[in-house]
Amino acid sequence: MKVPESLQNVDHSGAVVRTIEYDDVSVIAIDFGHAGDDLAVDVIGSTAIVVTGDEQFEFELPPEASDVSARNGVLTIEE
Repeated sequence: MKVPESLQNVDHSGAVVRTIEYDDVSVIAIDFGHAGDDLAVDVIGSTAIVVTGDEQFEFELPPEASDVSARNGVLTIEE
């Protein structure tokens, strides 16, 4: 699964973007660190809206995404 374009550049603000491939699952994990203490995600149709602090990211989910969640400052997109 490919990292959505608008999330590819969040690492400039201290976030760490990782793609993890397991046998039957792909996971994109973006760790916002302390900046993600108030991380929230909302999915409307195929669009995800992520808000953390005073930053907002909006992106189209990869077609194969089956779950999007935010917990402990980490945004996870799972196939």
